Amino acid sequence: MLPKINPKSTKSWQKLKQIFNNQKFDLRILFNENSRRFSEFSMKTDHFLFDYSKNLINSEVKETLLELAEECQLKAAIEAMFSGEKINETEGRAVLHTALRDFSDTPILVDGKDVKPSIKAVLSKMKVFSERVISGTHKGFSGKAITDVVNIGIGGSDLGPVMACKALQHYKTRLNIHFVSNVDGNHLAETLKNLNPETTLFIIASKTFTTQETMTNAHSAKDWFLKSDAQKDDVAKHFVALSTNKKAVVDFGILEENIFEFWDWVGGRYSLWSAIGLSIVLAVGYMHFEELLRGAYDTDVHFRTTEFSENIPVLMGLLGIWYRNFFSADTYAVLPYSQYLERFPAYLQQGDMESNGKSADRNRDFVDYATGPVIWGEPGTNGQHAFYQLIHQGTSLIPSDFIAYVHSCNKISDHQEKLLANVFAQTEALAFGKTEEEVRAELEQSGKNTDEIQASLPYKIFRGNKPTNTFLFKELTPFSLGQLIALYEHKIFVQGVIWNVFSFDQFGVELGKVLAGKILSEIEDEKSRLDHDSSTNGLIAYYREFK
Repeated sequence: MLPKINPKSTKSWQKLKQIFNNQKFDLRILFNENSRRFSEFSMKTDHFLFDYSKNLINSEVKETLLELAEECQLKAAIEAMFSGEKINETEGRAVLHTALRDFSDTPILVDGKDVKPSIKAVLSKMKVFSERVISGTHKGFSGKAITDVVNIGIGGSDLGPVMACKALQHYKTRLNIHFVSNVDGNHLAETLKNLNPETTLFIIASKTFTTQETMTNAHSAKDWFLKSDAQKDDVAKHFVALSTNKKAVVDFGILEENIFEFWDWVGGRYSLWSAIGLSIVLAVGYMHFEELLRGAYDTDVHFRTTEFSENIPVLMGLLGIWYRNFFSADTYAVLPYSQYLERFPAYLQQGDMESNGKSADRNRDFVDYATGPVIWGEPGTNGQHAFYQLIHQGTSLIPSDFIAYVHSCNKISDHQEKLLANVFAQTEALAFGKTEEEVRAELEQSGKNTDEIQASLPYKIFRGNKPTNTFLFKELTPFSLGQLIALYEHKIFVQGVIWNVFSFDQFGVELGKVLAGKILSEIEDEKSRLDHDSSTNGLIAYYREFK
């Protein structure tokens, strides 16, 4: 079980409060007073550099944050997760996505049974199946090889695979991978309209095989398939399932041998490492998928064994708490300077906000402190021409993570040099800004008179002091992507432990789904009585009038 400690009751929380109230953190001063600041507040691994020197902290803040982790028994919580304890108490489950990428020889027990043989069996099955499809050995009903794969799923059955497939596009096999998640019929229609039923394989990703959006899309995809020359028995050659509901899958027409199982100790938003990652395997090949797993395992080992003072996910999590709970930062920006990572912020939105967007703690009390922030972002340099204005000169403090790569997967002229110049320039500008004196001197140098200077002066001042982390990887590979994803997974875990919330349930998703079921019947039956609030009744009535 996880510890159940209210962080506000700890000595370190109160000390952090005093430090925040009594000290002013100016990055210009912090850097000027300490020539070793970068070396003291950065870390190099074999594959990347983590620079957290441009944060509003000093050694005292760091030490006190580390004390907070100790007082909240973070070490015991980490061991509880890795060892298979049922830390998802609200659902009575272990949390073992880490087991899916564990390359050690140590057994991992759930209810007294080692889960690693089952994991290896599923991975082996994924390997064999993917090799048959990629090689063209697996044929469609007309004898043609598969050319296109459509993954139908939602939430964790979509966001993780979409993100990883886009991120690893440089390693693409001959297959074209498509994703359908939204129950909006336009998503499915636009995906299918240029595909050939003879050469299309569908992956239906639903643990229960009852998820409304996924099964609606699955049945419509099946109808589309059967409108071709395909027969009912041909469904077995073109549909596979990632599910635990064997009966429902077989009733759908999928062969039992084409069911890829996963387990209730794998949360949806942490499931890309499991059978849910079959689309990734088909997209980049099993060898690269295994490298993705190995990269995540590398981070797991670091997280589990490294002292907190040098533990990157721990530091990430603690810095986030410093800004969320003491600076009242409501949002957190994730800014990857790689177009390949265009879906990474969206992936983290689910991972972070669904995990720690909680208001009740592990003691069954409502919290009186802030928990999970809003996570958002876009790839650089696109974001610079969209929302960086607000980060630089807006009224909200927005801590930001910059993610970049020394080497590009595609060397074109000086593109990468210009991209990285923007990374380094943005973090420098956010940290140090431009003072009134600097602006005035610049305007004088450009020949502006006193009146012109006074008129434009306030608009050109950058106050700086905007905190950032920078992750500078050597290159984007399956291994480094695995490292990166796991870093954020563990950051989220650290924050959930300290905020004393359960990070692995998502009851907030359920209420709207239940109400939607009731409203659906009212939409379909125009004569049914509406007994909602006046707004909801009015919306339904308008739909009935014009449908």
